[in-house]
Amino acid sequence: MTELAVSSVTDRIAVQGHARRQRLQDAAFHYATMFFAVAVLVILGGVILALVEGAMPALSAFGLSFVATEVWNPVTDKFGALAPIYGTLVTSAIAMAVGVPVSFGIALFITEICPAWLKRPLGVAIELLAGIPSIIYGIWGLFVFAPFMQSTVQPFLIATLGNVPGISGLFQGPPYGIGVLTAGFILGIMVLPFITSITRDVFETVPPMLKESAYGVGATTWEVVWKVVLPYTRVGVVGGVMLGLGRALGETMAVTFVIGNSHRIAHSLLAPGTTISAAIANEFTEAVGDIYTSSLVALGLILFVITFSVLAVAKIMLLRLQQKAGT
Repeated sequence: MTELAVSSVTDRIAVQGHARRQRLQDAAFHYATMFFAVAVLVILGGVILALVEGAMPALSAFGLSFVATEVWNPVTDKFGALAPIYGTLVTSAIAMAVGVPVSFGIALFITEICPAWLKRPLGVAIELLAGIPSIIYGIWGLFVFAPFMQSTVQPFLIATLGNVPGISGLFQGPPYGIGVLTAGFILGIMVLPFITSITRDVFETVPPMLKESAYGVGATTWEVVWKVVLPYTRVGVVGGVMLGLGRALGETMAVTFVIGNSHRIAHSLLAPGTTISAAIANEFTEAVGDIYTSSLVALGLILFVITFSVLAVAKIMLLRLQQKAGT
């Protein structure tokens, strides 16, 4: 009986020691993860403070006119961010108009129509596109795609859409090859693998039973996609599109190669322009004077605000979609 009592006490002590170690491990894990989360917020706050501090001289000198004027003259220290903001928004819109439909088509083909032997090669090819450095896209765009645009696409657009009332101004002017439209196309190609990969992954989460049931009652492939797949995966699809949009807004090197880097707003999409990231990359090393440098930092702050606003809107949209799905 004594040996049994000793054994019972020993087991109880061992269990208590194990429970104590588990509590310590849980506490350590809790505080470690909290530290990492707080560190992210601290870093983000530091970035915001650095941008605001660096942008204050320019914002104090120009006020709200900084975001409402087009002039950009380092000689006279007169700067306005309207042209880079316009270029950033327009090129990103073109990229979404090009990339989203193509990405959806590729993802639907891979998940719903593609033969089994072709799915893996296509998936690997899409993932390889995402791994290509942006400067490679820029070099290809400048030496291959821009000449093709100049000799083929832009003359066609000028001869056709350039004569359509209402939109003719968007497709008029000489075919430079480079320009806002070319940069938008390059961005569309760059965001395509990101949107495609996410869309394909969320499409594959649809339970086969749902699709088989729809096919069983006579639905076509398009009806299954439109009425079953997309409603089931809309939250993930919207998230993928917004991720691609964030990628397009902040792209630098590829756009710098093909947009023309002109600080002016042209009505035609064929004309050269600039974006916020391209302007910063081109001029930061040459900035002389506090106002010039501060104006470039202010451009970075504006880009941060635009990107943050896009992500915030995307988060709100996702929350509303989740609430609708819950109801």
